[in-house]
Amino acid sequence: MKAIVHTEYGPPEVLRLQEVPNPAPKADEVLVKVHAASVNAADWRLLMAHPFLVRLYNGLLRPKRQVLGADVAGIVEAVGKDVSRLRPGDAVFADLAHHGWGGFAEYACAREDAWAAKPAGVSFADAATLPTAGITALQGLRDAGKLKAGEAVLINGASGGVGTFAVQLAKHLGAIVTAVCSAGKAEMVRTLGADRVIDYGQEDFTRRTDRYDLIFAVNGYHPILDYKRALRPNGRYVMAGGTAAQMFEALLLGPLVFMASGKKMTSASWSPNPKDLALLAALVEAGKLKPLIETHYPLSGVPDAIRHLADGHARAKVVIDVAA
Repeated sequence: MKAIVHTEYGPPEVLRLQEVPNPAPKADEVLVKVHAASVNAADWRLLMAHPFLVRLYNGLLRPKRQVLGADVAGIVEAVGKDVSRLRPGDAVFADLAHHGWGGFAEYACAREDAWAAKPAGVSFADAATLPTAGITALQGLRDAGKLKAGEAVLINGASGGVGTFAVQLAKHLGAIVTAVCSAGKAEMVRTLGADRVIDYGQEDFTRRTDRYDLIFAVNGYHPILDYKRALRPNGRYVMAGGTAAQMFEALLLGPLVFMASGKKMTSASWSPNPKDLALLAALVEAGKLKPLIETHYPLSGVPDAIRHLADGHARAKVVIDVAA
């Protein structure tokens, strides 16, 4: 099969389209012919080994996981002898980040419990956008953020993959949504249901007098004290992404800054599971959640797709049409 492979850390130029052996499913695994995959910031972080701590997970000198790609959708090709829920011909999708990655390839293999059924009304491309970004948004708002109907939530970085899902899911949960993005992406975010859009190029939301029950920070840096100030009493700050400096600041200073304030800080949960994947797919099929895809690339275009995402220019999701 063809796969995008990297045997060293570095920029997208180190990625190569190569012929590699087809994976063989073990007793509890499912082999899937990949139709579509999507690109996430985690692919770039693994490729670049940035931050350096990535090397503790993926190999100090060389990457253990040489085929990137976590989000995939396709058709079951073969199953192991212990697989009972899926059979060849089933349409499925999954997040392979906890199953060895390997989505930027013509075939992917993972345990049966990684895969969720793809509804007939959801395209392979749309299904491939859901796992990482959709789960991060859903679990970040619902589980980490404890968002309730009628609460005011601000989503910082509302025009990216996670952010576009977060705006829609927050509205689905009944919240009043303020979205922060660039001026050029404001209209797109409004169409997703945002009640107010703030252009970060013209205004710093942390300097306004508005206060929020929940700040869901996907992208865009602000000092942690500024986030705290923008929260209402008993408000919550959920970090779902950002720069390495922002992540370390939140992890190291967060507990101290929020201590005894009544306000809370946490990181977005991200625990892919078939139940939540099925929920997201059902919302898409019902027309209550719309995956936004900015552009498509062929499998050979994965280096360009990752470069485009890393440059910060992408709106919503970038999809790889593997079976094109």
